[in-house]
Amino acid sequence: MADSFKPLAWFFAVLAAVGLTLSILSHFAALLGLQGALGDYAWVLHVGIFVVWVPAVLVSQRLTADFARKDFWKAALRGSPPWMRCMVYGFFGYALLNFALFIMRAPLKGESGAMPSTVVRGFSGHWMAFYAAALAILYSAAHVKDLDASRTCLNGHAVGPLAQFCERCGQLVENAPENRR
Repeated sequence: MADSFKPLAWFFAVLAAVGLTLSILSHFAALLGLQGALGDYAWVLHVGIFVVWVPAVLVSQRLTADFARKDFWKAALRGSPPWMRCMVYGFFGYALLNFALFIMRAPLKGESGAMPSTVVRGFSGHWMAFYAAALAILYSAAHVKDLDASRTCLNGHAVGPLAQFCERCGQLVENAPENRR
């Protein structure tokens, strides 16, 4: 990514982190049957997803332009640490489980507020997944140029962004994400 995009990537990554934090807080409050930190304004988290997701999609297109479609997530998240990639996959898995539970337990009649806790619980699983993905993609975009420029094999040859072994000599890539500890 061009250096001129880094400040914007960081700005939207911070917004995504705030959205993720508020989504998690809203979700835990909803699990307890309480109103979250945003109360009846939890719907703002819907809008916030688009604020961070549009830049994340645009950035991900640039991050993945030279890669096979099957490597989309590897390419888009290659600048993020392993724990962040696990976070994204975990929140998407949890969103599916949470949605299934939400469908089985439709909103109860008589719950008060603009967004009853059952509804917030149903939506917050998706909020967490999309905010986590936007955060990881934007974080990756802020780091990927530095990461790609410094990738070499043990013999010092420059290698591609996803290579585990040198395309030229077959040696192990010393700073491949899979080889970092």
